[in-house]
Amino acid sequence: MSWYVACLSSELGRRRPLGRTVAGSHMALFRDGSGRPAALVDRCPHRNVPLACGRVRSGLLECCYHGWRFDGEGACRAVPGLVDADADRRAHRAIAHATAEFDGFVWVWLEPGEPSPAAPFRFPHVDDPAYATVRRHVTLPAGLHACLENALDVPHTAFLHGGLFRGGREPVEIEVVVRHHAGGVEAEYLGEPRPEGLIGRILAPEGGVLTHVDRFQLPSIAQVEYRLGENHLVDTIAFTPVDDGQTELYAAITFHLRLPHAPVRAAVTPIVSRILAQDARVLRRQRENIQAFGGEHFASTELDVLGQHIRRLLRGSEAEPGERRIKMRV
Repeated sequence: MSWYVACLSSELGRRRPLGRTVAGSHMALFRDGSGRPAALVDRCPHRNVPLACGRVRSGLLECCYHGWRFDGEGACRAVPGLVDADADRRAHRAIAHATAEFDGFVWVWLEPGEPSPAAPFRFPHVDDPAYATVRRHVTLPAGLHACLENALDVPHTAFLHGGLFRGGREPVEIEVVVRHHAGGVEAEYLGEPRPEGLIGRILAPEGGVLTHVDRFQLPSIAQVEYRLGENHLVDTIAFTPVDDGQTELYAAITFHLRLPHAPVRAAVTPIVSRILAQDARVLRRQRENIQAFGGEHFASTELDVLGQHIRRLLRGSEAEPGERRIKMRV
């Protein structure tokens, strides 16, 4: 089992619970009396009504049907109208998921009733005052693998996002080094010129050659890192699968630039939103066409640098540590 992001910290208030589905598991999230996030299986043990339809009273999650109240551990703390307040309520207990809150995100441990063995993934640089951060939450109409491949796919950016990110010049040949490690894979792009488009010109107006590394880490982390001189940008995405046709994207884009961060953030934020909307549209069309033609039929080349490696890792097939070099034009 694994940690997955369930929501942005800013999405989880103190008055209303939040319903979320994580890898097919339905959860009701709320903040307890201390403000800590809690997650219960979204089913009242009394009459099976979704707890996410209720409300939060004094840090307890109250069912909308009969008013039973539960704390963050799932213990039933009140049954309105019950005279014997000391009655054994073990059978009345709701089932809880372990939670954690870091870096502006609320994480849940997928296995209910089981303590997590380790802390969740940490988003880099979000607490560093030298960096600015843009957070985003987007619902994507596609399965986990399609979303991961999209996030870490270089060739599509010159076409789907042309003018915003890449495109606008003749491609140049570079070398790509693919490295495997425990639970993940990365690709380093050697000798890549600064991408054209609005994002590239904002982040590195003087141009130059990038240090560019794309990474995947199980179960669902995608990361794109760019460095050019003093300029450094890391786009980290935690994907949360809902079901085979829907995935939640939670991103923290952190950057350190020579330019003032406030105007850069104001300029970059709408561009990022537009890029994510373009990805969502093409992923929806991809999914609809797969359904129309009765299943997936892929033809891959070396340009699909990480997609097949990600698929194997998601299926539980680890590659031997090592590296492989390929050529491509960007």
